[in-house]
Amino acid sequence: MTFIVFLFIGSFLLSLLLVFLIKQNFSKQLLDIPNERSSHVSPTPRGGGLGFVITFILGIVILIFFPVLPVKIDPLLPLILLPLAIVGFLDDRYNLPSILRYGVQLGVAIFAIIRYGIFPQPWLTNYGFIGIILAIILTLIAFTALINFYNFMDGLDGIVAGVCVVQLSFITFYLHQYEWLILIAALLGFLYWNWSPAKIFMGDVGSTFLGAVIPIALIQSSDVTIAWSSLAIVLPIAGDTIYTLIIRLRKRENIFQAHRSHIFQRLQQSGWSHQTVALSYILLTLIIGCLIFYYNIYGALLSLILTVILIIISELYLKLNVNYS
Repeated sequence: MTFIVFLFIGSFLLSLLLVFLIKQNFSKQLLDIPNERSSHVSPTPRGGGLGFVITFILGIVILIFFPVLPVKIDPLLPLILLPLAIVGFLDDRYNLPSILRYGVQLGVAIFAIIRYGIFPQPWLTNYGFIGIILAIILTLIAFTALINFYNFMDGLDGIVAGVCVVQLSFITFYLHQYEWLILIAALLGFLYWNWSPAKIFMGDVGSTFLGAVIPIALIQSSDVTIAWSSLAIVLPIAGDTIYTLIIRLRKRENIFQAHRSHIFQRLQQSGWSHQTVALSYILLTLIIGCLIFYYNIYGALLSLILTVILIIISELYLKLNVNYS
């Protein structure tokens, strides 16, 4: 227990230091210049996610050689996630083609499924080969979708990192995957610099990495009820993104073009501060985590209903708010 506490504190401090060093030494090469779609008004360096990525990978390596946790650490976990971090960092620096980025995302999803299996879907897999193929395809689609959802939602100070701290805390104790404690500590170190007013953004290196971590954690549960209950923890991220995609498709907009029409972005445009929006999403994630933890599948259903209600309330608020344009 003492070693775990020291590793948690050490991960927090190392991430804190690494993000600071990235901010100090790479700010010019990784500068995010505000444009008409940005939620920030002054140039801010991105790529800070590299700090918590490096910290997490080092922590996992340490746990492989010093197995003090009550779970076995997969030595291939860093290797599966590393391509996303590398391509994400290069994209933060050079703006890589989207086809290359998606190709890497798809490759990571395939290797993750080979390593950890598909998300439990017995209503498909029980029908033999064709059912298994369909379950694999659906898992691949969901996996890569989540990677991009987390990337899309990384638009306000502290929102994705803060939500992920809560999500990973839930996963750690509900699914008994204690290796994520290292990433939680590293994210807290990053949040010191990313909380509003942000001194640095995580960039694609961080958001795509986190977007892959969540499905990797979720597909490792073999219990159907627990797996589908746990899936509700992504609702604050997935709910906003899916709803926004549906609205943009109805308006016949190009869904692949950058925009500022997410609910979290429009709330900020209507006058909410970065902190208020981020804390609202963090609080919703915490409530959903508690509902699932205590009520399992019923808690997940309540979480879905709650998310839908909040989306409706948000739309009504934005339409009635005179300050929103």
